[in-house]
Amino acid sequence: MTEHELHQMWATTRLHIILSQLGPIVLLTASVGLVMAGLGHQPTPIRLAAALILLSTGILGALAQFSAASEAQAIANDLIALRGSSAVSRRIVASAGYTNVVKFVTPTIFVLTYVALLWAIFAPPAYGGMQ
Repeated sequence: MTEHELHQMWATTRLHIILSQLGPIVLLTASVGLVMAGLGHQPTPIRLAAALILLSTGILGALAQFSAASEAQAIANDLIALRGSSAVSRRIVASAGYTNVVKFVTPTIFVLTYVALLWAIFAPPAYGGMQ
């Protein structure tokens, strides 16, 4: 592959990372709004459905992010293998380590947010829930 092709792949992968975060961000934000609007007071099947929708979207988002970040790391490795790389290639290689944030930190934050929302939805008020 040429350096230019790898740059194009990097840009596409970066776009995939960004887009894969939009769904979970919107859904988590909407869920906080729903909790504040009284989701915790709804019947258990409704609360359970909301929790499962959040979980499935989070899992799919995390898988897409992990996959795209792994591809970005592979692209950076291919750029390293090229001799006489451009400044752009060197910058991509230098920033490739940040893809570990996408692979590990972002999903961890999602899990913590998900647990907090579950607590708000299902825990009794005496324990900080909204029920």
